[in-house]
Amino acid sequence: MNLPRAQKWLPPRYQDIKARDVKLLAADDGSSLVRVIAGSVAGYDGPGVTYTPINYLHATVAPGARLALPWPRDFNALVYVLSGRGTAGVEEVGLDEGQLAVFAGSHRKGDGDGLVVRAADAQPQASANGWEILILGGLPIREPVARYGPFVMNTREEIVQAFEDFQAGRMGTVPAEQVPHRSDADESLT
Repeated sequence: MNLPRAQKWLPPRYQDIKARDVKLLAADDGSSLVRVIAGSVAGYDGPGVTYTPINYLHATVAPGARLALPWPRDFNALVYVLSGRGTAGVEEVGLDEGQLAVFAGSHRKGDGDGLVVRAADAQPQASANGWEILILGGLPIREPVARYGPFVMNTREEIVQAFEDFQAGRMGTVPAEQVPHRSDADESLT
């Protein structure tokens, strides 16, 4: 996760979030299930703890259903399609599996307080139960971005330092008791 320059060198940390830990929400008509993994939606908080304000959601939208989510006005947003197909935004831009939509000012419904997505009426067989999407966003950091591999920093020099720290073992480790075992793999969301 990208952090502001002043927080780039904070000690790494791992959070073991399982399916049973997330906050589950349903659309008013029951057509969508939203898992709040981190952040807050409609006053419901996910278990993920972040250094900067973000929202991280996993939604399952029934075929043909529309999902309108409240979204902080000052947050950016994106939708990534895990499986199935649908549309994003009031313009109803088509999205298929593996595609990403980045929301700008025009994504807002009405007075600028939400995000709108819609699952296609017909879904591929693998998505017969619904369109599976990740919805992420947060306060824009508005700093230069240098990225390579898993690292996101502000400069090339910081990327080099991050690789050196990783190779020297200074990035920390995932505690052995929290490393997902094969039996836990289906429960892990992040």
